[in-house]
Amino acid sequence: MDVLYPRLLVRDFPAAVEFYRGVLAELFDVQPVKVIPEAAYANWDIEGQAGLVLYGRSMIADTIGTTELPATAESQDSAMLVFKVDSVDEAVTVLEKYGATVLAPAQDRPQWGPTLRTAHFRAPDGTLLELQSY
Repeated sequence: MDVLYPRLLVRDFPAAVEFYRGVLAELFDVQPVKVIPEAAYANWDIEGQAGLVLYGRSMIADTIGTTELPATAESQDSAMLVFKVDSVDEAVTVLEKYGATVLAPAQDRPQWGPTLRTAHFRAPDGTLLELQSY
């Protein structure tokens, strides 16, 4: 049973699928379970549990009746997807290869944790991402 998993509501479904398909395959050897373009839905499982779901933002807007609201707005981020990796420095090249924009380069963060190293990115769809190792 999938108890809790991230579902990203993405503006550009094809670009988001391409990005996460490449990144998750290279970093974790995980392939999508299904990609349904007409439903703007894709999911990746890890050891039989949902790991990540992408869903078209416009699909949920139709469902909950918010299509008349702006699709984008200037604001602070309200969510971040974190990848725990063996090497932040090596994983940086994978995210860049698939079109992520570096926001904060790889660096040690002893103020957050004694051995923590992070890097922050913006995925092609705009989702805030963090790579971390500790």
